[in-house]
Amino acid sequence: MDDDDVTSGGGAAGSGSARIWIGAIPSVDPDGVEVILDLGLDSPDPAERMIRLLLNRGHEGEEGVFYLLPDDLSARYERIGERLAVTVLSHRAVLDADLGETDELRTHLAGLARDPLDADRLVLLRGEIVTDFVPAVQDDGAQPLLVIEHTEAAARLADVLRQFDEGETGIAVLSATLDWKG
Repeated sequence: MDDDDVTSGGGAAGSGSARIWIGAIPSVDPDGVEVILDLGLDSPDPAERMIRLLLNRGHEGEEGVFYLLPDDLSARYERIGERLAVTVLSHRAVLDADLGETDELRTHLAGLARDPLDADRLVLLRGEIVTDFVPAVQDDGAQPLLVIEHTEAAARLADVLRQFDEGETGIAVLSATLDWKG
């Protein structure tokens, strides 16, 4: 299992607890290999807080699994040599509608980088992980990014999965695309 720290969007290093893992979620699909983004519920990182706000737009599919519309929140994978980069994106209009009057988040919103592939989208979070894993390509894009919010400090994927199995957290499914750079 690989893991690395995530870096917040806009080029600044994230102070939050978000992590990226490659692994299986045994209670969902023991044979599957997933890209998992872990967000701490108590993280002060504005990027993580924005993502958590947008997760409220999710629609429940299977029990405990929430799907989001690609315009609300989505991901992009990029293969750069031996690294897999994960970028979480949202449309500015969605963020404007959901942030309310939270001054700190509005200030952070003003500094977010625009997506180089779609000027209407903003980069909320970007992280890289050293791995040989390549997300599967499907008809409409790459395999989804799974987002798990955890309630307590989790240093390992096993800790996050235990919280999921105990019903302490759920999984959100973000549609994703893959950009191969070699």
